[in-house]
Amino acid sequence: MRYFITFACYGWHLHGEETGSVDRKHNLPGSRFLQPFPQHAEAERQLMDQPPFSLDANCRSVVLTAIREVCAYRGWTLLAVHVRTNHVHAIVEADIRPEKIMNDFKSYASRSLNRSKLGQPDRKRWTRHGSTRWLWKDEDVGDAIRYVVEEQGQPMAVFINEEG
Repeated sequence: MRYFITFACYGWHLHGEETGSVDRKHNLPGSRFLQPFPQHAEAERQLMDQPPFSLDANCRSVVLTAIREVCAYRGWTLLAVHVRTNHVHAIVEADIRPEKIMNDFKSYASRSLNRSKLGQPDRKRWTRHGSTRWLWKDEDVGDAIRYVVEEQGQPMAVFINEEG
């Protein structure tokens, strides 16, 4: 199976923000974002016990390397990944459920950031979950790769599998 996996850094993409967010009912390809609801976003912000986390150029590079390493170690095929300042998009092919892949991405990235001494080890870096979309058709995979690589603005830490 092939999946489009997205996860955000802690404190970004709060439900109800103007920039848009998803929940379990709005996590299908083509579905709309949640409607803006500033009071909900502010309530979530008040519950945060650490400031938002963001990835500078060094952190983005470490996270990109960690994602590539976990895919190689697990035998997953990484088709594309783009590590941004406040979120990560990845397209991956694997024979397991996407939630496991996303959790491994976060774990490997956090360990690599810790080893690189980029931030405090007890720092919250990622949101609790993320988006795990199944890509059923080759056309969907191509569209997702284009979105990840070409439609995120200025490229940051990007990998595209030229062989896959």
